[in-house]
Amino acid sequence: MLGSIIGDIVGSRFEFNNHRSKDFVLFHNKCFVTDDTIMTLAVAKAIMDCAGDWKWLRKKVIQNMQSIGQKYPDCGYGVMFKRWIFSADPKPYNSYGNGAAMRVSPCGLIASSEDEVKLLSNAVTEVSHNHPEGIKGAQAAAIAVYLAHNGAPIKKIKERIEKDHYPLDFTLDSIRSTYQFNETCQDTVPQAIRAFIESVSFEDAIRNAISVGGDSDTLAAITGGIAEAYYGVPADLKEKALNFLNYELLDIYQKWERFLKHEKK
Repeated sequence: MLGSIIGDIVGSRFEFNNHRSKDFVLFHNKCFVTDDTIMTLAVAKAIMDCAGDWKWLRKKVIQNMQSIGQKYPDCGYGVMFKRWIFSADPKPYNSYGNGAAMRVSPCGLIASSEDEVKLLSNAVTEVSHNHPEGIKGAQAAAIAVYLAHNGAPIKKIKERIEKDHYPLDFTLDSIRSTYQFNETCQDTVPQAIRAFIESVSFEDAIRNAISVGGDSDTLAAITGGIAEAYYGVPADLKEKALNFLNYELLDIYQKWERFLKHEKK
C-alpha cells in the first residue's frame, strides 16, 4: 500500500503538467497527498474493520470512504465520485474511471488466494465503479499486486494480465510521445502495469510511470502498489513519503502495517 501512496505523492505535481522523462526529483515541495492515497487508506481501514469477515466489506468500505473522504473535500475527487462521497445514500453509478484501480492494492496484499483477491476487489469497487471495465481494471491491479507479493516473476505477472485482462504488447517508449491524459481504467491500468513490467527497481517503476504522462498520480499509484509488492520500498523513500501524511492518515497506515504482519504470520 505504501507504494501506491508514494506513486500518488510523486505524481501529484505532474497530473496536469506531465513530465515525459525519468529524470526528476521524486519528492518535491509541490507534491501532496491526493484522493488516491486517501481512498487507498480508506479501503485498508475497511479491510481491518472486517477482521476477516468479508460479508461486511461493502458496508465498511462505504462507511470509511465517506467518513474519511469527507474530511478532504478538495483532495482531487472526480465530479461524480465527490457526489458519491457526500451522498446521504451512496449508490454505484456505472463508472469505469481509473479510481477503481488506484485504491485496491490492500486487497492484493491481504488476500490468501486469487479467488479472494477477486472477491475483495469486487467488493470495494462495485460500491461505486460498477461498470464492467471498472471491475476489470480493479481486478487487474489487485491480481498484479497479489502475484507480485507472492513471488511471481515479472514474466508470469505479464502473462496473467494479458491472458485475463489487457494486452501489454507495447512499450513505454512507443507511447511516451502520444499518450494523453485519460481517467478511464482501460487507458490507465495497462500503462501502469507496463511501467512495472519494464522496471528494474521500485524507484525505477515510479519513474517509468511518471515518464509516460497521462493521469500521473493515479497511474503511478497503481504502478507503485505492484512495485512495492514485488521489490519492497527503500527505507529512505518510505521515510520521505510518510512525512506527507497527517496524523489521521499516518495512524491508519501504521495500523495497517501491524495488521498485515499479524495476518501473514
